[in-house]
Amino acid sequence: MTPMTHGAHHIGLTVTRLEESAAFFTGLLGWKEVHRKPDYPAIFVSDGHIMLTLWAAQTEQPGTFDRKANVGLHHLALAVDSEESLRRIHQKLVAHGVALEFAPETAGGGNALHLMCYEPSGIRLEFFWPGQ
Repeated sequence: MTPMTHGAHHIGLTVTRLEESAAFFTGLLGWKEVHRKPDYPAIFVSDGHIMLTLWAAQTEQPGTFDRKANVGLHHLALAVDSEESLRRIHQKLVAHGVALEFAPETAGGGNALHLMCYEPSGIRLEFFWPGQ
């Protein structure tokens, strides 16, 4: 059977720190802000390949996601084009005090490298380079 879809258009994430989360992508990673909906409230950001819709949580005390116990987003993996890019991202994250789960390391026993961090609202992000 031929797939009926062809990739992701956007991914929607509920965040507790809307402005800080948007600034993480735009200020730290160089993404572009595409649109704002102040009455929603939401900020749309894109790297030119994928768009993220960042929605502000509408509760004072949102639940914390437990990746081993909850159904939902385990992490969001973003592709990088080179080992050098991955290392530059790592340096920027460290310089800005971003919480890291682990620094660049091999993934899956091959040449691939990845790192895992948490954006300002606590969502796990993976940066992945598939190797050569």
